[in-house]
Amino acid sequence: MSENDFSQYWKTIFETVADGLMVVDTEGIIVSVNSAMESLTGFTRAELIGQSCEILGCDVCAGERREGMDKHCALLKEERIRLARCTLRKKDGTPLYAVKKASVLKDGAGQVIGGVETLNDLSEIMNREKLISNLRRELSAQNSFHGMIGESPVMRQLYDLIPGAAGSDAPIVIYGESGTGKELAAGAVHRLGVRRKGPFIKVNCAALNESLLESELFGHVKGAFTGAAHTRIGRFEAANHGDIFLDEIGDMPASVQVKLLRVLQEKEIERVGDHRPVSTDVRIISASNKDLMKLVEAGRFREDLYYRISVIPLCIPPLRERREDIPLLINAFISRIRLKTEKNIFGMTQAAYELLNDCLWPGNVRELMNVIEYAFVRCPGGDILPEHLPPSLTANPLRAESRAAAEIRPADRKQPPDMSQHPETDEEERQQLADALAAARGNKSQAARMLGISRVSLYKRIRKLRI
Repeated sequence: MSENDFSQYWKTIFETVADGLMVVDTEGIIVSVNSAMESLTGFTRAELIGQSCEILGCDVCAGERREGMDKHCALLKEERIRLARCTLRKKDGTPLYAVKKASVLKDGAGQVIGGVETLNDLSEIMNREKLISNLRRELSAQNSFHGMIGESPVMRQLYDLIPGAAGSDAPIVIYGESGTGKELAAGAVHRLGVRRKGPFIKVNCAALNESLLESELFGHVKGAFTGAAHTRIGRFEAANHGDIFLDEIGDMPASVQVKLLRVLQEKEIERVGDHRPVSTDVRIISASNKDLMKLVEAGRFREDLYYRISVIPLCIPPLRERREDIPLLINAFISRIRLKTEKNIFGMTQAAYELLNDCLWPGNVRELMNVIEYAFVRCPGGDILPEHLPPSLTANPLRAESRAAAEIRPADRKQPPDMSQHPETDEEERQQLADALAAARGNKSQAARMLGISRVSLYKRIRKLRI
């Protein structure tokens, strides 16, 4: 290889290295950079070469220059490799998080002629760390209890019950409709419980058929069935000295219920295809969106198992019974999704909020979160508007009326008095409505609550009185 070929060879290596490379002279003047350095910093090669390395604003270099004293940099004085995590400044002023490795360059006589630095981009890792940190702060917010968001009386009552239930080692059953947050409650029980240092294993009983669920819970030995090429431990063994969460236990097949009852009674399991018992020390936390006692009465759930797992019951209220938590949930979901998507969406308009507040939310908190995620896809930025919400919410005018009907018990369904025959009362009623709307700053839901009527009735009176 000729000298020219050799030189070209090293230039090719210099250009194709994925890390940013920069060469400086003894005065810290940049003499060469590779393409990766241009991509990382946003500066072109022409903008960097001939400039002091101070142009990159490295927070570590400032200290090294002070330590150099008679040299431009301590690197040139100490003549040793330096490795540091640093923050540089890109051309557009944004930070560049990187790991920098710097070493001196010497000529054939051993004289220092400059230094070379490599930069490995850490921006993605730092952004992920920031996201995790922000999410942790979200979860530890004042209105959050181990991930459950809400300050309504029914939620505060639940928060008071969970620590006491967690302190016991007795089985716990968590009732709640789909999407209310039963898994979050189970996680809180584990983290606050006596087994918090042990594992927390989750199983969805509704997601697996009978044979798969049995194998998943109790494990199997090699050859127990077709495809069982290896012995495999089950979730109960994996949860030893910890908690196991059996979600939707009401869907558990009868044959598996029998085996679960034995686990509770004997504190041991048998793997599928094996007759040898294996001791296990596990606390069972179960959950159901069905009334287990009704399943017992229907013959679909074992009564003896019901009494075994229902020592401590906890109930998660549906979202329609804690509407005062909806603003908190909306704000929390907007914050979390904004952190994930980095989209400049910080809130929603009053009109959009009122649409969400009027929904029955059969899917509960999970449905609300899905709605906010949908809105983030539709909304380009700023505040979420009604047109950014799913069509199923905005195109169904009966939702508010359905909500009003659901919230009024049959005995309470009294129509407001017909004032059409008493025009003298119209002005008084008009003034009451106007005062309530003014006090609520135009929030019709709040005004209806102040007047002690449903929102539907409020709209009827507004139309009738032409306010």
